[in-house]
Amino acid sequence: MALAPEQYLQLDDVVVTVRSVPGIGPVLTAGVVTEVRARHEGATFGSDVFLIADGVLPAQVQEIAEVTTTRVEPECYVPPTPGAVATRATGEERAQALYFDKMDLKVPVGLGRDGHPIYVNLEFLDGTRGGHVSISGISGVATKTSFALFLLYSIFRSGVLGRRSVNAKALVFSVKGEDLLFLDHANTKLDENLVSAYATVGLPAGPFSSAGFFAPPTPDDLSGRPHVTGRTSGVSAFWWTLAEFCTEELLPYVFADAEDERNQYTMVIHQVAARLKREATPVGDGAIAVGGQVLRTYDDLVEFVSDRLTDEDERRDWAGPVTGTGTINAFLRRMRSSLRPLRSIVRGDLTDSPGRRVSTDAHQVTVVDLHNLPERAQRFVVGVVLAAETRKKEAAGPGGLLFTMIDELNKYAPREGGSPIKEVLLDIAERGRSLGIILIGAQQTASEVERRIVSNSSVKVVGRLDPAEAGRPEYGFLPPSQRQRATLAKPGTMFVSQPEIPVPLAVEFPFPAWATRLSESAGPPASAGAGTNGHAPRDPFARLPAGTSDEDDEAPF
Repeated sequence: MALAPEQYLQLDDVVVTVRSVPGIGPVLTAGVVTEVRARHEGATFGSDVFLIADGVLPAQVQEIAEVTTTRVEPECYVPPTPGAVATRATGEERAQALYFDKMDLKVPVGLGRDGHPIYVNLEFLDGTRGGHVSISGISGVATKTSFALFLLYSIFRSGVLGRRSVNAKALVFSVKGEDLLFLDHANTKLDENLVSAYATVGLPAGPFSSAGFFAPPTPDDLSGRPHVTGRTSGVSAFWWTLAEFCTEELLPYVFADAEDERNQYTMVIHQVAARLKREATPVGDGAIAVGGQVLRTYDDLVEFVSDRLTDEDERRDWAGPVTGTGTINAFLRRMRSSLRPLRSIVRGDLTDSPGRRVSTDAHQVTVVDLHNLPERAQRFVVGVVLAAETRKKEAAGPGGLLFTMIDELNKYAPREGGSPIKEVLLDIAERGRSLGIILIGAQQTASEVERRIVSNSSVKVVGRLDPAEAGRPEYGFLPPSQRQRATLAKPGTMFVSQPEIPVPLAVEFPFPAWATRLSESAGPPASAGAGTNGHAPRDPFARLPAGTSDEDDEAPF
């Protein structure tokens, strides 16, 4: 497109032109500006601009905008005629150009360059025609987590779910500090401008209205306090008892590379897990009795298994009759290396609590804080929780929706190798939408994530990219001009690709209306009580022995 004097177009503007075709009528061609350039028409050399400015050479400024076609309506693919007038699209024309008129259920994801809302079709988010979201970008600059939370907020608060919002849940795994433990707190930066920005996209400005929080227990603390510092109430400690570890056969999730075909000790894992399930007997508070021994800690369990596998008489029963010593030693080395990561979340020495199990039942958004856990323990938690939620959804049916947000997805579903955690994520990616489970994965490099997970994502979002990463084939959905722009994008700018629109759209989403750290918190919501996640607070003195006589000392307070 050539621009008339005193006119301009910027990147991402939506434009339309109409041509009359005999026998068909007016044909509308619409598109998005993907490149703009300006030059002096009549200049031959670069230095001619100085002569033109001095009036020595005759020339005039020429501005050209390159437009990528998004829609032709009706579908008569004829080019616009030279000299035809094109205009910036507004109102119904803009909605038609971007297929918003074809979306019955629209989820706002931010504002376009023209200051008007950009939408994503809910049918590609809720499993109707597609599901799953892949978000990529440089850590700390691409604002991947912020966009994922805004997308969840928009889904829940825009009213697009209708009656389904009652059974719609979100499960969020937090691996970067305690920033996500304040989603139900209003942001101190919430002012009139931010309220207006949310109103522009049709959303109320405020925190998440229903949120529950889980964190691992404090190490070496028998009171079971959650291991957090910024938030002092409203957080439940989670762990798995030794009885659950055995009866639910959670041992495979201890081994991140258990299903790698190059490893021979995988047979030992399943053999030991089956043996523990068969022989372990609960004895209270999650402890177990196996072979006449009472085990109360994860260290006890590892030592017990080690003794059985190194005993010449019992090795055949626990590891299989043909398992070699080298294979057993490889298993034991890896199991012993899990002592430090897992001893705080697999135990039988804490008083049981009704709010201990990670569950999405009580709140719309459930945050599982993992940042204080070693990486191996993080994998264990993600794998076990997702497997449990998947089984629950299979039993309940696809009536409700569960959005699962995982940051650093490349750690849990890497391109190479395999593990039980990766298998769970692949299962969700390939058949999760039929169960009502939607994966929202964020990663710095999509090229390092399992291909089947990325390819099954209907909506792909890209923030600021590393130049080397931007050249990978995983970003083939981006036109060359947008690939280059993605390496320079500022925080808050995302390129959103969805199946209905041929060109990814650049969007800017507003600053979070909820607190993203303790310093931004305007205080807890008025409905927050002293309990944790809807359960009564646990008595820290419950494990102390009861008094046996009147001569016992009274408490000094």
